[in-house]
Amino acid sequence: MQIEIWQLILYIVLALIAGGAAGFFITRYLFQKQIRENPPINEKMIRAMFKSMGRTASEKQIREVMRSMKENR
Repeated sequence: MQIEIWQLILYIVLALIAGGAAGFFITRYLFQKQIRENPPINEKMIRAMFKSMGRTASEKQIREVMRSMKENR
């Protein structure tokens, strides 16, 4: 079985395209999963932000801030 040079080049290019696409989607999925599991800001950070402004935040205010941040993603 003989493979011609143009076929070899075509297979290499197709493999690179398929590998790049697969890598992109796998990386995107893992990144989104990581962000879901470890959100960039949490309630502790919001409490610290309120304290730095000289206020004591109630639990209701903290929940409202968290909810608004989740809605505006």
